[in-house]
Amino acid sequence: MRADPDGDNRDVRYRTAAGTVVGAVVLAVLGALMGPQWSPVPLTDPLTVQTSATAITGAVEAGPYPVRASVLTVALDGADVDAQLLMPVGVEGDVPAVVFVHGAGTGKFTDAFLDQARSLAEHGVATLVPDKRLDTYTLRHRDYVEMAGDYLRSVDRLRRVDGVDPARVGVYAESEGAWIAPVMAADEPGIAFVVLASAPVVPPRQQAAFAVDSYLRNTGVPQQVFRAIPRAVGMSLPGGGLDYADFDVAPYQRRMTQPVLVVYGTADASMPVVQGAEQIIRDLAIAGNTQYTVRYYRGADHGIRVDEIVAPAFLDDLSGWVLGLPATGAAYPRIAGDQPSQLYWAGPVPQPRWLGDGDVLLVLVAGAVGLLVLLPAGRLAVVGVQHLRGREPGPGRDRTLTRRLALLSGASVATVVALVWYLVEVARLAVGYERNGWIVQGGWIAVRVLGLVAVYAAAAVVVRLRRLRRAGEPMAHGVLGHVVLWGTCAASAALLVVLAYWGVYQLGI
Repeated sequence: MRADPDGDNRDVRYRTAAGTVVGAVVLAVLGALMGPQWSPVPLTDPLTVQTSATAITGAVEAGPYPVRASVLTVALDGADVDAQLLMPVGVEGDVPAVVFVHGAGTGKFTDAFLDQARSLAEHGVATLVPDKRLDTYTLRHRDYVEMAGDYLRSVDRLRRVDGVDPARVGVYAESEGAWIAPVMAADEPGIAFVVLASAPVVPPRQQAAFAVDSYLRNTGVPQQVFRAIPRAVGMSLPGGGLDYADFDVAPYQRRMTQPVLVVYGTADASMPVVQGAEQIIRDLAIAGNTQYTVRYYRGADHGIRVDEIVAPAFLDDLSGWVLGLPATGAAYPRIAGDQPSQLYWAGPVPQPRWLGDGDVLLVLVAGAVGLLVLLPAGRLAVVGVQHLRGREPGPGRDRTLTRRLALLSGASVATVVALVWYLVEVARLAVGYERNGWIVQGGWIAVRVLGLVAVYAAAAVVVRLRRLRRAGEPMAHGVLGHVVLWGTCAASAALLVVLAYWGVYQLGI
């Protein structure tokens, strides 16, 4: 009796389809079990402004004064930095002064705080903007306590400038600098006042997760993509470092006794604008400090800019608050400006259970991709050498199995590449506050389709291997053939597990 080829083909198709479904479900379950879910807690305690006007009672108006600029050298421990001093000209008596503390990045006085420093100086407040020290500042290593010590040297230097009142020297810190300024204020109670602009307040890891969540929601990504947040933010950096990611500034804020001006833009999606102000107020209360002023500026971004220009109202309020101290330190209204909105709490980030080690993840992906590229190339090289030496080639490979293995390896690598591309593009759109449905929605569909093709290819390989075994035919020939076969299967399986970890096979579980 002859075998029915149509029946055999139907059986192969059925088994391959069933294997694809089972494989996708298994990967979905595995992906859900491997790492934390992302379920941010809604913020249900909104901070209500007392008035929409940001003007500060008791603020002093002065100037405008001519400004004299000069460059000073600040000696740090093991390094020197240049700093630009702006002095108001024509003011009677010694003036208050401000040292600026940089946010993230490579801050230079030539391009940082230009509007804030100039405006303060024109209103009668001396300003010092030091270059940021970079020899101890990298992505992997940042010591905020050590950095606070460096900036305190700038405070000491400014106190010795003729015409500056050493008892009225304060600090202006923006973004990442707001993790540094409270350390300065706690360690040096003689600092006269503190301005915290766009302060993250929570530890860097929590702030990063909050910012990524906000950016992704603004970009409109599918819900499945959010699972990647704790897995990316909670992962250790390949090569080590990032110890500062869990730095907690709260203990230092609870020792601040100076008047504090807290400033946010309501268009800043990267900061917990409600939670941040609430926590600062609570921390100051623990220190017995009731001298706080909170201001929100409508449409202002992370740099308190509206349409790329520092909000004029903010500049006026800043100088008026500084000049009006100590009366303005606790003046009504305490909380004013545009009503802030924060959807979710910036809470602790769940830690990955399996692939949270960046070194392991990098080695796993790079090793698997390398195997899938090198194994076929190595086999061709060996066969070529044998041909040049006149040796007869070994038994031929099963062509059907070879094609399916090629599809499996190609689809696995292509899905990894597509996922990386997708995440990079989404990050670019998110940082730029842009939307692009073709990339955000279409790109995710493309990644998942490629992932299913890889699962289909894996099922097809399993079906073919079972048929070869039942027919008593070898699955591979020789040591090299077995290395290529099982190396390809193992490397592809590793990539499929990684893809499941990053949510490619989610089924709402």
